[in-house]
Amino acid sequence: MLSTRVIPCLDVHNGRTVKGINFLNLQDAGDPVEQAKLYSEVGADEICFLDISATNEQRKAMFDVISKTAETSLVPLTVGGGVNSLDDFRNLLNSGADKVSINSSAVYNSTLINEASFKFGNQCVVLAIDAIKNFKMPSGYEVTTHGGRKKTQIDVLKWADQGVKSGAGEILLTSMTTDGTKSGYNLELTKLITDNVDVPVIASGGAGKPEHMIDAVLKSGASAVLAASIFHFGIYSIAEVKKEMSNNGINVRV
Repeated sequence: MLSTRVIPCLDVHNGRTVKGINFLNLQDAGDPVEQAKLYSEVGADEICFLDISATNEQRKAMFDVISKTAETSLVPLTVGGGVNSLDDFRNLLNSGADKVSINSSAVYNSTLINEASFKFGNQCVVLAIDAIKNFKMPSGYEVTTHGGRKKTQIDVLKWADQGVKSGAGEILLTSMTTDGTKSGYNLELTKLITDNVDVPVIASGGAGKPEHMIDAVLKSGASAVLAASIFHFGIYSIAEVKKEMSNNGINVRV
């Protein structure tokens, strides 16, 4: 039985880790290089590095910061933000990333998923989906891009299915409504996707306590749980989260 992964997320803006609510009102949360080293030493299963302003600023990811982060991390590193081409994939993987997350670029160039999967393997391709509630959509949820700023009129379930068929090896699913609120993951949204795709799904957006992570796994079928605020600001440690998950019958790597 595979272990459920606990993944701290480094949302990076101008070279610093930040955290806000719905990607707004950002607070400084530290140096990503130092944080990656610390998290990898205290039990993180992976680390997710998202350059949250790269797409909106129409620039490439910060390869120097990513390279330094990868050097200090002892666990797999997923990197996203400003990825638009196979060259971007190649540069990120050469900078030390183990996986590359694509979001907005995949929506506007759906062939990128297939091309990257063919070139580098589907284990390197993570499809990030930022979803909002929209009752006009068949599934009840709509895909957004540019950090939730732009609506697409694309149904979340249809997009997830298309992404997996195109070669995405994993889905990073974020509820933009709950992101940063610490009120819990969107269990309905997470279950909608886990029930209908055959690749691992990372639950993201809203973790505030270990119970939220337990629910994401046991009630919604998530293969991994991602969080930022509760780790960055010392509300809970990774060890505390894993202990509670283990106490509830979830297999985690200790």
